Amino acid sequence: MATGGPWSAGTVDQALAAAGWEPGRRHTAQAESWADALSGHRSPQGHPHSLFPAAFETWAELGALRLHPVGPGREFAATPVVIDPLAGLHWARTLGDLGRALDTRLCPLGEEGGGTALLAVDREGRLYCVDHTGDWYLGQDVFSGLATLLTGAAPHRLLPPEGI
Repeated sequence: MATGGPWSAGTVDQALAAAGWEPGRRHTAQAESWADALSGHRSPQGHPHSLFPAAFETWAELGALRLHPVGPGREFAATPVVIDPLAGLHWARTLGDLGRALDTRLCPLGEEGGGTALLAVDREGRLYCVDHTGDWYLGQDVFSGLATLLTGAAPHRLLPPEGI
């Protein structure tokens, strides 16, 4: 991941810096530990987690960060984010089902709003959210998805195809 993209609104840069992030940050041992825990877990019905390079690279760079908005939300309340994929340990079936519906695979990334929603990344690095109101697309990459949450921009609701 690289800094300086269109997500680079001042509040996102400030939230990342305040959390201790800097370009090139690597916490590979922590990412490996999370990968081991997720790969060893199955849902009660036997559903495994999907693991792939985009998730591992995101965990290594952003893992264990607690990001807090530094300004008011634009369209919705800005919300804090915790990067900890174990927040989604028991979501293997849900993420598998949503991934199939989106024709991709999803892996947990962390949570937003003090545990009110699960964040997930797909194989291409896009960011999604699952909460009690539905499923959401947050951005074309992790940083733009984080910008959606940290700046209170409107996410895009995922809807089923017509006729379902």
